[in-house]
Amino acid sequence: MRFPPRATRIGAAAALLSALLVGGTVSATTANAASVGSICYSALPSQAYDTLDLIDQGGPFPYSQDGTVFSNREGVLPKQSSGYYHEYTVKTPGSSTRGARRIVTGEETQEDYYTSDHYATFDLIDFGC
Repeated sequence: MRFPPRATRIGAAAALLSALLVGGTVSATTANAASVGSICYSALPSQAYDTLDLIDQGGPFPYSQDGTVFSNREGVLPKQSSGYYHEYTVKTPGSSTRGARRIVTGEETQEDYYTSDHYATFDLIDFGC
């Protein structure tokens, strides 16, 4: 059995999901998270696994934009200080460009988000399912 990368991130994701689903206290840093869905690790496209593996290895990344600061201008992700989020391309088969799929990582609580629609919506990756 292959264990997913970032298995240590389950704790942060579980705490956030628990607070949202059970109605627990949600801190100011997760107040916008109500607009964020969730996705099981097993439901990600195979190319997302490749991207997560590259993130864990520290690269090399296929695009020069990978690893750059994600500004969260859309305000969909929880509000954080500048430099907190970083984005990485999830390759789209057959696309001649970077496509619309990304993994966005959060540095301090080690959360990973997946977007398939170029930042319009995000899903917190649940590594426990």
